[in-house]
Amino acid sequence: MKTARWLAAALAALCSSAVHAAPADPSLVERGAYLARVGDCVACHTAPGQPTFAGGLALDVPYLGRIYSTNITPDREHGIGKYSFEDFDAAMRHGETPDGRRLYPAMPFPSYAKITPEDMRALYAYFMQGVQPVAQANREDEVPWYLSARWPLGIWGYLFADAEPYQSDPQHDAAWNRGAYLVEGLGHCGACHTPRGFALQEKALGSTDGADFLAGSHVGGWFAKSLRGEPSQGLGNWSIEEIVQLLKTGRTRSSAAFGAMTEVIAHSTQHLSDNDLYAMAQYLKSLPAADGSVAAAGTATLRDDGTLAALQAGQYPRAGAAVYVEFCASCHRFDGLGAPRIFPALAGNPSLLGDDTRSLIRVVLEGGRMATTQHDPMAFAMPSLKELNDQEIADVLSFVRNSWGNAARPVQPAEVAEQRRALSALATAQ
Repeated sequence: MKTARWLAAALAALCSSAVHAAPADPSLVERGAYLARVGDCVACHTAPGQPTFAGGLALDVPYLGRIYSTNITPDREHGIGKYSFEDFDAAMRHGETPDGRRLYPAMPFPSYAKITPEDMRALYAYFMQGVQPVAQANREDEVPWYLSARWPLGIWGYLFADAEPYQSDPQHDAAWNRGAYLVEGLGHCGACHTPRGFALQEKALGSTDGADFLAGSHVGGWFAKSLRGEPSQGLGNWSIEEIVQLLKTGRTRSSAAFGAMTEVIAHSTQHLSDNDLYAMAQYLKSLPAADGSVAAAGTATLRDDGTLAALQAGQYPRAGAAVYVEFCASCHRFDGLGAPRIFPALAGNPSLLGDDTRSLIRVVLEGGRMATTQHDPMAFAMPSLKELNDQEIADVLSFVRNSWGNAARPVQPAEVAEQRRALSALATAQ
């Protein structure tokens, strides 16, 4: 019996090797490469200065510690070269490796579970035959021993992960369904833009799960804005064309991506087809506001509140105005409209108007840089203004949030101080 089991295992191994060696249809590999772009796999599985997909990127997980992304090249010792398709599918869809080890949900398998079987086959073909093997060992996670057990992740997956591939909604057309599939599945937009619950699970995984889906969330020291229909804080006043332009180029006539979103655009969305980008935008525009608010019909107009005239006359109508003139007006202009596709507008910009001010404060303290894309190779940058004190930063942000027709609560100096401490701690940890 032992001999028979050994022969069966050996035969299975030979068959597995043969499957790995069999060349895939080049068109399938090419499609898999495109889908890997949609999934932005390179963002987490490539460390700065290291080979593509060789892992080693540090990911700080709240309450857990620091984990490192793994090698997903087809290297047979350190990567996924020994994975059968079933192994690959289980890791992508269920967060489980062939040896039974559970993956941390930093890997967005709850979203990847929605990938269709056909697309999963294409992804497998690409990673096995379209990616260069890299013999780079995986790094050990820096997790306290009392949190290092992986078996509770199986319970987590059972409770919070949906293992069913996406099913088209007959109430919507093909473009909407394509957009839903990309946003909810491979694009895993909810991993950043959906609020999380007590166990760090996304509170919703799709549009049918309720208004929490894509309603905005905290991630990595940023606030990822709502992608729903709120007119002031979401996409309610954005057109489909503006959403497409942001995803394709990182900027519109009046706005620009910042923070981690610039990397998403650089690695992923700039490479998507126009049809897919329009499908995603159509789907996003169909999501109602989480708070029930409705955007006004037509193009939003800005109210003349006298700010422009006062600044032009050398008058400072509110606290923060003098700081704005000295440090901000040269780019964003006295009228707050900036320069189209170069310096983002502050007047009417929904990214300025949310209740959560962490991203605004972080941009002022750290500065920022636009995404560099094939469509807009010149990236403009905002310098760090960390030399301003907490009161000055609070005042200037309060000024821009309440000028040119903007209306939002004032920023408090304590909020600036808290974010300054958080960024200092993050720099120390790195």
